[in-house]
Amino acid sequence: MRQNGTESLAAAPAPAWFAVLTRSRHERKVRDQLLQAGLEVFLPTTHRWSRWRDRRKRIEWPLFPGYCFVRLPHRQTLPALSGGGSRVITIGGQPAPIPDSEIDAIRRLVATTLPYETWPFMNEGTPVEITRGPLAGVRGRFVRRGSDFRVLLAIELLGRMLSVQVDAADVERLG
Repeated sequence: MRQNGTESLAAAPAPAWFAVLTRSRHERKVRDQLLQAGLEVFLPTTHRWSRWRDRRKRIEWPLFPGYCFVRLPHRQTLPALSGGGSRVITIGGQPAPIPDSEIDAIRRLVATTLPYETWPFMNEGTPVEITRGPLAGVRGRFVRRGSDFRVLLAIELLGRMLSVQVDAADVERLG
């Protein structure tokens, strides 16, 4: 098609960021393979304390375990990767792009010295299980996250609830 004497080509969509789902603890391997394929990759990490029976150690950990981010042209597919069980996250069978602004916000945050942590998206009432400490194995419902972390424990027979403050690192979402 000609406009003003020049030929106009349909503009190709700009590359976009996509979330790549990986097997557990294979984020770095997938990142390295994507980098070797010449792609722009982002694997945000944070430091956290890991507990073993005899010691604690500060380790580098993916900010979003099981995920890394890759910038791809819309029509390009993820290269075949050995291991890692990787695939681009889709919605309705179509790759789901992540806005550049969200990736930029994460990059800016991890570049600061501000304290931050990831938190599973939970609404009030989400079933949770306490995983460590004297209440390990106890199940309850998430109440709120703020300066304290509260879990409600139900005693259904009596029609009562108990509220307990626990360390957020010791609670996992059920289901």
